Amino acid sequence: MKVISIANQKGGCGKTTTAINLASALGVNGKRVLLVDLDPQAHASLGLNIDSPDSIYNVISRLTPRKLKLGDIIVTVEKSFDLVPSNILVGTLEQELADEIGRELKLSEILATQKDKYDYILIDCPPSLGFLTVNALRASSDVIIPVETSRFSMQGVDHLMDIVNLIRDRLNHSVESRILITMFDSRLRHSFSMLAQMKEKFNGQLIDTIVHVNVKLKESAVMGKTVYKYDKYCRGTKDYFSLAKELITSIEGSPVSAAPAVRERKLDSASAPAESAPVSVPISNRMREIVKKESSGLLTTFILEAPQAQSVYVTGSFNDWSLDESCRMKTENGFWTVQLPLKAGLYKYQFIVDGKWQEDPDNPVKERNSFGDINSLIEVKVGD
Repeated sequence: MKVISIANQKGGCGKTTTAINLASALGVNGKRVLLVDLDPQAHASLGLNIDSPDSIYNVISRLTPRKLKLGDIIVTVEKSFDLVPSNILVGTLEQELADEIGRELKLSEILATQKDKYDYILIDCPPSLGFLTVNALRASSDVIIPVETSRFSMQGVDHLMDIVNLIRDRLNHSVESRILITMFDSRLRHSFSMLAQMKEKFNGQLIDTIVHVNVKLKESAVMGKTVYKYDKYCRGTKDYFSLAKELITSIEGSPVSAAPAVRERKLDSASAPAESAPVSVPISNRMREIVKKESSGLLTTFILEAPQAQSVYVTGSFNDWSLDESCRMKTENGFWTVQLPLKAGLYKYQFIVDGKWQEDPDNPVKERNSFGDINSLIEVKVGD
């Protein structure tokens, strides 16, 4: 069982959104997941339409007239995904247990009763650095720190890292810190500037997956659903599914098989299943010459005609669909180009034009993926 806290004392950074949708994505990947809502504001419970009279307060408190065990209050959200709800009374625990010896171990002792029932326990921490957050970190082996690309978020990470170091020094408990970029707006140059600063400052701690701005994430919370249940083809679902895969791979040390509901099918270069057959797009001979992919050794050139665009990137299976400066395309006379060193093989890709995903309009070799859009395909051969 792996216990992971999701914490940041700065509000509005996507902490609860990450807790809910990462738990769901882990469940979709076949893992048994328990999400503990430790926030007195109960945003995780509210975001999943869970309104329970009992909460984690009834398990931890000594003063409650309704003392319960953790198993008594667990609510099933989705298959393989359960929730421990919260409410406003959780905020009184810090004062109630202020003088109790070993108070920082309360949550750890309670979660130990579930170690054989779940593969992952996620803890949605309150937006503060008090008693509850310390309890969560002491119970965890890892902490994911969601941050938006802003200066204030960087300062919030520093404060949380101080608490992590304090727990290591005072309680003799080490927690591995992982920083997750959330609410990333690829339309803004400022976002990439801040991302570069974060990479420089937190080198080695940044999670490769980036969660982009996506209205479906907000809509799903309003509807009381995970984004996977609300719209399994949207970008938010794709981002959190990628995060779950990366997390499982890094923790368990083995690749993850994508869940059938959201995976992108692998395409054999010789033949493909009927449902992913290439889609032909008629183009002129002139445009074929302009936008064709050229392989010189292992250097591949991508070209897109988009004279009105402000920014264009290319991303695909060659970089696990991540977005970084190496994939930013340069423009000249309305044509955007970039050269990438690719190994020989078959790749799927899309362009991101001013923040919108699109297939290559001038490449006739395509496949429809399970997210409802189109991937373009390119085969790189040595010596072509």
